[in-house]
Amino acid sequence: MRRLLIILTVLTLGAMGLSAQNPVIRDQYTADPTARVFGGKVWLYASHDIISPVEPERRWFCMADYHVFSSEDLMQWTDHGVILSQENVPWGNPKGYSMWAPDCVEKNGKYYFVFPNAPAEGFGFAIGVAVADSPQGPYKPREKAIPGVIGIDPCVLQASDGNTYIYWSGMGLQGAKINDDLTALEGAPVQLDKPLPEGFKEGPFIFEREGRFYLTYPWVQDKTETLAYAMSDNPLGPYEFKGIIMAQSPNECWTNHHSLVEYKGQWYLFYHHNDYSPSFDKNRSVRIDKVIFNEDGTIQPVTPTFRGVGITPAMSLIQIDRYSAIYHLGTSLGFMNPEKPFEGWYISLAQSGAWVRYDNVDFGETAPKNITFRYKAPKGCKVTVWLGEEEHFGPYDLPASGDFVTAKIPAGKDVTGLQSLKLTLDSGEDVKFDWISFD
Repeated sequence: MRRLLIILTVLTLGAMGLSAQNPVIRDQYTADPTARVFGGKVWLYASHDIISPVEPERRWFCMADYHVFSSEDLMQWTDHGVILSQENVPWGNPKGYSMWAPDCVEKNGKYYFVFPNAPAEGFGFAIGVAVADSPQGPYKPREKAIPGVIGIDPCVLQASDGNTYIYWSGMGLQGAKINDDLTALEGAPVQLDKPLPEGFKEGPFIFEREGRFYLTYPWVQDKTETLAYAMSDNPLGPYEFKGIIMAQSPNECWTNHHSLVEYKGQWYLFYHHNDYSPSFDKNRSVRIDKVIFNEDGTIQPVTPTFRGVGITPAMSLIQIDRYSAIYHLGTSLGFMNPEKPFEGWYISLAQSGAWVRYDNVDFGETAPKNITFRYKAPKGCKVTVWLGEEEHFGPYDLPASGDFVTAKIPAGKDVTGLQSLKLTLDSGEDVKFDWISFD
């Protein structure tokens, strides 16, 4: 320990480094995610929850515009800014704050952004289309909504039979064939949910895989929304119920809303949760987790995680509060600044023996020289970072600190390649960690 050089500095908040954890958008609220693959990238079209600006404040879903985000690795996301606002929709209510779950599809080099909104006249919701020459826009909304489509949560399917279909929720789950430029239905809507188990349903997302069609949807089986699915050989059904993709939230976030997409040979579930707003579940944030299909085409249940997807470089700020697993006793999460939730979380290890594990950290081909902890330990502590049952960094003694500080210490071990890290508290109490990093 005499050889260790410990440098303590107070860290000002700066760049978060590569983001490979849930939630994936970490500077604003996002919900109702539809993920599409255009031009080798994943494009994320989401609704944009905001705190209601209406006086008195509306304690309900409040959305005035849409952003679009893109990524090539599901870790680094580029915000392309606002692509459509409620003031720009000719047929919509400019003060309706009702820009709910959208979708976007490409056809013959044009991108069709499909969205619900409260109409300027009358009640309920209509569904409109905005058109662009690129995934990020600019999008020009059409003068009128799609005739005969009354409801929310549009989804568009370009099926292998050469036809285009649109689905929405309104008086149940509805579907219909639509013309190629999404201006008019071709035939009467079909009720899709009659053969499905009873309970509130919304947000249909339909996709095709290996010649079979999947109707996936939020479903209130008990108290809050699960994500359920049914399968059919026909885009408009009838659909046969198959089960649950994701169980209802244990902390009672009432909604869930989703999409499934295949990217680089792996299927992913995009969904939302109220991570940054635990006391108000109308402000949600997008998450991603992997999806696995069984040989018969059915979907294995997806367990929501903080860790999410992607590989985290060892030299980035490894947000271990977005963990893969924790010891069930003596661990908890807290906001770094409860008044500013987008500054993120810390994880608290309350007693000796507590631990947190973070998977898929890439050390590359060069062994690290130093390891840095950002932590808070009023009485000091001793920690070890394990790579397995025997290999480890440390143990390290971290001096007492009443506020969050950083300690930079020689790593003392040659490690390369992909690793899982397990941070254990060897001694100490009420120790909080923000992140760790290697250089």
